Amino acid sequence: MNFKKFTALSLTAAMAASMAACGGSSSTATTTAAAQQPSESAAETTAAASAEKKDYSDYTIRIYSNSNSTERTTWLIKEAEDAGFKISIDDNSVISGDTAAVQAANEKKDGDIIFGLNETRWSQIIGGEYENLKLVDWAPSWKDKVGSYKFDNAAYGLVVQGSLLLYRTDDLGTNGKELKFDHWADMLDSGYSWYRQNKVGGTTNTNINNSLLFAYVDPSSPAGGISVDGWKMLWKYCADGKFSSDDTYKYGFDPLNKGDVAVSSFYTSSLYGKIDAAAENSDKPLKGTTKPENWALADVKDGVFYIAEYIGVLDKKDRTPEQTEAVKAFADWFGSADVQAAWGEEFDSFPCNEDAANTLYPDGIPALYTQPNMAQQTVDGMTYAEYAAKHNAEWTNIETNLGYFWADAAGAAKEPDWDKLDWATLTQKKGN
Repeated sequence: MNFKKFTALSLTAAMAASMAACGGSSSTATTTAAAQQPSESAAETTAAASAEKKDYSDYTIRIYSNSNSTERTTWLIKEAEDAGFKISIDDNSVISGDTAAVQAANEKKDGDIIFGLNETRWSQIIGGEYENLKLVDWAPSWKDKVGSYKFDNAAYGLVVQGSLLLYRTDDLGTNGKELKFDHWADMLDSGYSWYRQNKVGGTTNTNINNSLLFAYVDPSSPAGGISVDGWKMLWKYCADGKFSSDDTYKYGFDPLNKGDVAVSSFYTSSLYGKIDAAAENSDKPLKGTTKPENWALADVKDGVFYIAEYIGVLDKKDRTPEQTEAVKAFADWFGSADVQAAWGEEFDSFPCNEDAANTLYPDGIPALYTQPNMAQQTVDGMTYAEYAAKHNAEWTNIETNLGYFWADAAGAAKEPDWDKLDWATLTQKKGN
């Protein structure tokens, strides 16, 4: 089902077009704003692009990313070639996940571009935590159009991702009852079954936990800036949630689609595509892609933990000025409105570039992307995204050391004696 009305211009047009983009958020902001109409025809844009297009294919641009499924890398290599670039990027059979992408780039020291990741990883790169990863002082032509999704003169937003709380509305779920919560953690007392992930770590899993822990932020707590009640809640989420070591339970769509649970979490990108193909993997599938028939998005007052994936230009040793020009041109091209609209159409992603978003959704931005942005709420003098990034290592250490998210019921950890825990040891906080 082609649920988005998108007529792609030639992607090479982005080389010369005015690369407008916008988005961003504030403490109460969503990812939307008014649509704008193009000021010139596709033919005019394409003609201008053809006249000004430059061939950069003499230099092979080395790219590291965690947004690197085989489908994505194949598509990007082909479209980049058509636009005058030659790129090298490994798919996820070689490099899988944000940790692997960053570590490989840091160890091999041959990268020109890094894209994907999230605010936590980008903060680490920009903060100098990786010895061999330095960013060029750079800004794309669309820099003023990505709102707060940017690290000025360093990295700029490409794709907005959100962790959603979904539920079935049929007799395998709430039987028509609307789910409304103040906090994500309220689902534990809803009376409905829920899916939970089966491992510690990973961007999606981390964002789900960030969503659950938001209501329990306590900057004075020695338990990683989260109250002990928050960690008790997360234990109940693990102990009473449905899980499996099966690969189909790696993320939350399949359990919901099969009717194994009433409530589940899943990320925004790929959701519509998953629903389109839902009947291929279930005899009780979710139905209705953009107009849900037997599923819905939970109404949570705290909102959705939206994050952005970014692109930055790495400072590579011995790269010539001409080669650096090629790398910057590629980054400018990839983040442009036309290319991000095409990328979003192909892979069900939502662009930071609002011109691309309005091209994809001319009839209005879907509700998946218009929820209050939890990540931009102010916590302890910073955004919650920054707060979560600051405490990320501590939270991961707590979950690992206490045995959260076991994948096999036979290996389930025993609930801790919460009054006897040494949080300094559990968090392994630097300086302890």
